[in-house]
Amino acid sequence: MISGAGGSIGSELCRQIINFKPNRLICLDISEIALYNLEQEFLNLNFNKGIYLVADVKNIARLKNIFNQFKPEIVFHAAAYKHVPLVEQNISEGIKNNVFGTLLFVLAAIEHHVSDFILISTDKAVRPTNMMGASKRLAEMILQ
Repeated sequence: MISGAGGSIGSELCRQIINFKPNRLICLDISEIALYNLEQEFLNLNFNKGIYLVADVKNIARLKNIFNQFKPEIVFHAAAYKHVPLVEQNISEGIKNNVFGTLLFVLAAIEHHVSDFILISTDKAVRPTNMMGASKRLAEMILQ
C-alpha cells in the first residue's frame, strides 16, 4: 500500500514497485483525479493489479476499513504536504496532515499487524528551520 500514491513521490514509488510484479498494489490518495491518472497510466502498461482508493489519512474510520479489507503487508507512507511556502502559509493544515495524518496511519497499520512501514520523509526534517520540516520531523518521531 502506498499513501499519497497520486503525488510526485508516491506515484514514482508505485512505478518502481510494479517492476517487482506485486500480487496487488493498493494506491491510496485524497485526490480522485491523481488516482484516476495513475490508474490510466498503469492500465496502459498492462498492470491490472492496482486497487485505487480515495481516502484521507486523517480519517481513521476509513483507514481501519481499508486495512481490515485489504490487509496490506507493506506500507509506504508518502502522503504529506511537502511544499515549504504553502505549509508556512497554512501551518495548521500542514501539522494536521503531516503529523496527525501520520499518527493515524501508523496506528491503523499497527492495529492491523502491518509487517513493514516505510515513512517517506525529507532532508528538511534534519534540524528543521521551518514548519514543514518540523512537521516531518514530528512524523519521524512518531515512527521511532
